[in-house]
Amino acid sequence: MNAIFKRRSIRKYTDKVIPEEHIEQILKAAMAAPSAGNQQPWHFIVVDDKEILNEIPKYHQYAKMLKEASHAIVVCGDLSRQRYEGYWVQDCSAATQNILLMATELGIGSVWLGVYPDQDRIKALKELFELPENVVPLSIVSLGYPAESKGPSNRFDTTRIHRNKWQS
Repeated sequence: MNAIFKRRSIRKYTDKVIPEEHIEQILKAAMAAPSAGNQQPWHFIVVDDKEILNEIPKYHQYAKMLKEASHAIVVCGDLSRQRYEGYWVQDCSAATQNILLMATELGIGSVWLGVYPDQDRIKALKELFELPENVVPLSIVSLGYPAESKGPSNRFDTTRIHRNKWQS
């Protein structure tokens, strides 16, 4: 539970490279996510090539931290694997959240960079990563050892809680 409350978006990284065994642990956590009908419609592209990490911000204005990142993981949904149309978004979002939480648990900083449903970002990343027609990029997670520190945030807000019906 500590990782849930400790997780923050970290956009500044040291030059330390994340070991492959940590990347594998992060991917195992991603694949432990729940999915509709247990279809697991996800695919993950692990990016550690600096040229590609530097290329992504040309297509995603909020991805500048990738230039400092050790790795990125592109979370993609495979439309041919969905039993229930459209639920791939929830499935891949759950996998993305698990990536963020495992990274935090391992002392690795991360940021969730949204791709879907922005059609320009989707098109650019499909071309950059040579994705097949049935595969859609949902998100990119930037990963690196933190060069900044942020304390936990408290977002608990009782005005957002409703019981049995909507009550203002």
